[in-house]
Amino acid sequence: MSRRHVEITPDLMLRAYRAGLFPMAEARGSARLYWLDPEMRGVLPLDGFHLPRRLARTVLSGEFSVTCDSDFPATIAMCAAPAPGREETWINTEIEGLFTALHAMGHAHSIEVRQGGALVGGLYGVTLGGVFFGESMFSRVRDASKVALVHLVARLRLMGFSLLDTQFITGHLAQFGTVEIPRAAYKTRLADAVDQPVVWDAAPEPDVLSQAIRALRPPSPEAASSAPGPSDSP
Repeated sequence: MSRRHVEITPDLMLRAYRAGLFPMAEARGSARLYWLDPEMRGVLPLDGFHLPRRLARTVLSGEFSVTCDSDFPATIAMCAAPAPGREETWINTEIEGLFTALHAMGHAHSIEVRQGGALVGGLYGVTLGGVFFGESMFSRVRDASKVALVHLVARLRLMGFSLLDTQFITGHLAQFGTVEIPRAAYKTRLADAVDQPVVWDAAPEPDVLSQAIRALRPPSPEAASSAPGPSDSP
């Protein structure tokens, strides 16, 4: 018996994400998509993000300009493009079209990192309620994708998101605090967050965003030891 082909639409994509599934292609030139539902899921705790001091200085230095949703098509295209050390990607033309349609619907967003006006890093993902489903990121110069991730986390915290799904865990993501949790635990957290009323804000006030980025850094041991304790005078 032949297997009936089911057309994948943006609405079907949203239903799949709500159920904990996400699509991938085997390769850039592949014409077929697969639904994945891993036994272990990568999650980056928004209240446990590890921001190295050097990276914090880079993010706040002004070396890069960072925007949100200013060029989603270019961001996903750069994520799909081959790069040194990553000659093949899972983002085929159908994936690009579906996520671009989700962006037009307000359910997919991008962070763009520019240096000297050139797009040198970024990431994109899907949103449902208080969940951000991270899809892919790219970097053409040192730290560019890391800067995008820092901005994403700071923005999600400002907007009140409760779950950042990274799908899998990599060494790159683990350094920032990403952990793996079992499928059942993930879907419990997903069900709690997916209907959370969150309004996406692509352009928070610069001072507010800067403060949110600074808040990702824990106080230094020296500052913590000098802070007044419960029994100290105010």
